[in-house]
Amino acid sequence: MTRLTSTIAALSLAAGAHAQDLTHTAPAQDHPVYISGATVHTATGDVIENGLVGFNDGRITMVGSADFLARASLTQDTEVIDATGMHVYPGLIAPMTRLGLTEINAVRAMRDYDEVGDFSPEVRAAVSVNPDSTLIPVARSNGILIFGTAPSGGRLPGRASVMRADGWTWEDMAIDDAAGIVINWPSVRPRHRRFDADDDATKRIKEDLAQLDDFFDAAQAYVAKTDADANHPTDLRFEAMRDLLAGNQPVFINANDADQIASAIAWSLERGVRPVIVGGRDATLVSDLLTRHDIPVVLRGTHVFPKRADSAYDEPFTTPAQLTEAGVRWCLDSADRDGNVRNLPYEAARAAAFGLDPDLALQSITSAAADILGIADDYGSLERGKSATLFVSDGDCLEITSNVTMAFIDGKRIDLSNKQTKLRDKYRDKYQQLDLIEED
Repeated sequence: MTRLTSTIAALSLAAGAHAQDLTHTAPAQDHPVYISGATVHTATGDVIENGLVGFNDGRITMVGSADFLARASLTQDTEVIDATGMHVYPGLIAPMTRLGLTEINAVRAMRDYDEVGDFSPEVRAAVSVNPDSTLIPVARSNGILIFGTAPSGGRLPGRASVMRADGWTWEDMAIDDAAGIVINWPSVRPRHRRFDADDDATKRIKEDLAQLDDFFDAAQAYVAKTDADANHPTDLRFEAMRDLLAGNQPVFINANDADQIASAIAWSLERGVRPVIVGGRDATLVSDLLTRHDIPVVLRGTHVFPKRADSAYDEPFTTPAQLTEAGVRWCLDSADRDGNVRNLPYEAARAAAFGLDPDLALQSITSAAADILGIADDYGSLERGKSATLFVSDGDCLEITSNVTMAFIDGKRIDLSNKQTKLRDKYRDKYQQLDLIEED
């Protein structure tokens, strides 16, 4: 038994070593930078041909025409990057992932998104984010410079966090380490199990909703008591609910079925909390309810199968355009929550190919996502005064043939290499040495 335990421990350590990212975190910006001559996509509806983006101390100082440089007085340390023929975009935002919380799913120690217990609001996803994850640089190399990450186990698994895709520690990476409580909404459609009595399924639904109500009632009672009595014992679980109950945070509710979404909305309105529907596969069926109460949706990807056997083949592709037409406020999430988050721009492209305006497709993974996550004052678009979080691409970033050539997070120039690019270079060199392929 001792030998077996030692072997398992050694294998876990080996897996951890192979999963470590070796790219360096970027230093802070120390001189002004202008990116000139590119097509600038501001994600506000404006596209500037022969554009210019300037930034200093991590903040955008100029968005306009490249003609400005001809009459500008630049300091000696100003860096001017000629990006003629290129495109500049704000950093893409993946709103609800598990990046940093998982690495190799087959290794239990690398799955950090599911805590013990059904109600754990004191949990913050940011604290468990692994800044050395090999998955983060892969997403970053395709323009995803900001991501939301969230726990997923239990009824109320904790709080989502919004992170930069670069940093030595989770504290460096955190934009908002407690962006909102996550709730996995119970099914409200009776699903009978084998050997169930006729009323067992309905009883389970009532019990699930009652547990949620009981927990919120207890949290509200705790907040009222501690506000009245400073010496009242501290309960970390209920302390974590304070901002939500005060209306300062949203609640991210995972719900896909139409009746689930309707139930979650009704409960949120009764409780006086601000809901954000995450998943939203049936959001088009309750669009009037969503628009009436201005409830946003984080739509879980387009690279998924239709929800029902009799649904149209293109249902996931057309949902974004239908939500837009209905007036629903929404943003797009990746269908994959960890390893293939890099495909987010191509999921937006799929929506554009099936009726969504291409500018809105870009906004769904930039400015709209920033707005729903509560970070729009600093991120999500190229505007003066906002964070210089942006990237340069050699083509339309929604096209799979385009490549990100450089990226900046808060003005810091980011290393775009990752484990996959290093392996590519290694084996390209091998076959060049063997004269099996030509040198670049």
